[in-house]
Amino acid sequence: MDSSQSAALGGNGGSGGNGTLISQTNDMEASAAGADDPMQKLNQVSNSIQKTLGLIHQLYLTVSTFNAAFQTPLLQRINGLVVELDNMVKLAEKCNIQVPMEVVNLIDDGKNPDEFTKDVINSCIAKNQITKGKTDALKNLRKHLLEELEQNFPDEVETFRESRAAAAAELKRQAQSVLPNGDVRVKSEH
Repeated sequence: MDSSQSAALGGNGGSGGNGTLISQTNDMEASAAGADDPMQKLNQVSNSIQKTLGLIHQLYLTVSTFNAAFQTPLLQRINGLVVELDNMVKLAEKCNIQVPMEVVNLIDDGKNPDEFTKDVINSCIAKNQITKGKTDALKNLRKHLLEELEQNFPDEVETFRESRAAAAAELKRQAQSVLPNGDVRVKSEH
């Protein structure tokens, strides 16, 4: 094994044989420190993926220049890869990230997953505009109906408006007696 391969493995061979023991214990310490932070967990998985890619590259270099002298480093790198893959699986089990199948299919098709996000946002905007149009149309209908009713039945419309105002005042009074946690405020009688 040459010095660059030895350095890539983690320096001296006495740290566990394959050089991954030191970095793995650092990962375990980091996971214990930020065990509840979802971003920390995601970063740990990302770091593990990067380490795995590095180990695969090292393994490729070892295999491409393989001779009998490289058998022990090859086995060490394979073991290091297995350990890192196991570590990645353990870290990934702690991450609870839901990825829509549409995004996975886009990635499989070689497309940018940001297209999915853009399409979802555009769809939401279009639906929001449709809903806003419907509510505006209903407001205009209500306004027009009240105008027509007021011309034909002024006494009944006045009674209707008074009852609406009283109901709104009662609703506001009830809303003020509700605590932020949903409980109703009770006035004590002394």
